[in-house]
Amino acid sequence: MREIILDTETTGLDPNDGDRIVEIGCVELINHMTRGETFQRYVNPERDIPSQALAVHGLTEEFLAQHPVFAEIVDDFVGFLGKSPLVIHNAKFDLGFINAELSRLGRPPLSLDRAIDTVELARRKFPGAPANLDALCRRFQIDNSDRGQHGALKDSILLTEVYLELIGSRQPGLELASSTTSAAVGGQREFRPPRPHAASSEEMAAHEQFLDGMADSIWRGCG
Repeated sequence: MREIILDTETTGLDPNDGDRIVEIGCVELINHMTRGETFQRYVNPERDIPSQALAVHGLTEEFLAQHPVFAEIVDDFVGFLGKSPLVIHNAKFDLGFINAELSRLGRPPLSLDRAIDTVELARRKFPGAPANLDALCRRFQIDNSDRGQHGALKDSILLTEVYLELIGSRQPGLELASSTTSAAVGGQREFRPPRPHAASSEEMAAHEQFLDGMADSIWRGCG
């Protein structure tokens, strides 16, 4: 099962007011395990960066002007997503921006139906508790100390850990289990002597005594 953890950074809060995407970050999960495959692109929004957005992600207009516009990365982006479910923290926000960009290019939108919203997962699991990413990192003791400024790939990596905690698929010691499995596949399994399975004389005597109390036992003489 393939899933894509996805996050965006933007120039503001509303694509209908002209706000645009400035960064996209994705992490691939296969059967709830990361395989090291990621997708990250900075995007030239073709507009200014408001001070409020700059304070959040630190991406300046000058820096972003050196990067491709969305039309130049859309094929790589859509190709990476494929038809996989999308795991997003507040899915309506990110998909709203992505679909606004796709609409400008005459591309079909991404359906909200394919999104797994971790905000909704967190609110169902912890009713009344804060459901923002920082609060969930604190709850699950996930190190987010370098999140002074947001980043789409950085936040996707944190969201991957949060998501696995929310669905109960986090596996401590996975690296050790993986290396043990690899050793076994390579023929390096530890030798263990066979365990005795034959019944002791005391167990056999108890068995016979039990059968003596049964008429025409079908187990008499078996073994």
